Amino acid sequence: MTLKIGVIGTGAIGADHTRRITNTLTGAEVIALTDVNQEQAEKVKQSLGLNATVYKDGHELIEKSGVDAVLVTSWGGTHEEYVLAAIKAGKYVFCEKPLATTAQGCQNIVDAEMAAGKRLVQVGFMRPYDSGYKMLKEAIDSGAIGEPLMIHAAHRNPSVPEMYITPMAIHDTLIHELDVFRWLLDDEYVSAQVVFPRKSKYAHDKVADPQIVMLETKKGTRIDVEVFVNCQYGYDIQCSVVGEEGVVNLPEPQALSMRKNANLGQSILTDWKDRFIESYDVELQDFVNGVQAGKLTGPSSWNGLAAAVSGDACVKAQESGLIEPINLPDRPEFYR
Repeated sequence: MTLKIGVIGTGAIGADHTRRITNTLTGAEVIALTDVNQEQAEKVKQSLGLNATVYKDGHELIEKSGVDAVLVTSWGGTHEEYVLAAIKAGKYVFCEKPLATTAQGCQNIVDAEMAAGKRLVQVGFMRPYDSGYKMLKEAIDSGAIGEPLMIHAAHRNPSVPEMYITPMAIHDTLIHELDVFRWLLDDEYVSAQVVFPRKSKYAHDKVADPQIVMLETKKGTRIDVEVFVNCQYGYDIQCSVVGEEGVVNLPEPQALSMRKNANLGQSILTDWKDRFIESYDVELQDFVNGVQAGKLTGPSSWNGLAAAVSGDACVKAQESGLIEPINLPDRPEFYR
């Protein structure tokens, strides 16, 4: 059976996911689109030659009987209402991060999903689908480096627009690390601290850049993450796990090595969509397969809530300069 999908939000990631479903994945097709800019939705429809209907808003799309599952790729402030509407309609929903813009909003989704009695939500955290992170996970779980003691990581972007402000370094950038480290370590955070090195001359007035976020887990693993969103040279994700008996590093993206003009080097990616393009393919195929099988196995609403609670503590640490506690409720059996 071909899964009939409706896409809410046809901006950069929404258009890319629509292309992915249409041209790359199997078992699904996009039959419905909507966007706050109707012309943008029509443009995506025409560019991909879709036999799809453009609806006036997300609620109208969700209510259509022909739509089996929903992708929420609109701006973050709308995610909670559309995910809750999809749950109420009994439809599976893939929601790009953030699941909601507040921890309470994520909790509302968790409560609604548990009341429905079935996992209906998958959150767009794609790092666990990345081949490099899978290799890190395998090395940790196999005991190849002994118990993990520390993680040193970096999340660098070449530049950010004027609308990007200091808290977005947590909610928009670090959010992926906050999710993937919990998965890598099978552990939860207990505290966060944020310190600010000397500010880059390339950072505009509304953002403190770079930042260093320091996390501690229940098992005592210490994590430091450099968030540097005006690094100029490219999009660069680094992760090094230090264990009792060895160290494993996230592999670099495959790139051609060239010798020319007395230089030896390779190009560095500048677009985040290119760095994790295969991961996006795998995660959405997993969602499609999960819906068809009647059982989702990807990142859940609980992962969305855990990232939101941890992110809120990090933002508080930005403001206070103190070590702030991260108080995550016990995970319900529903999500184990």
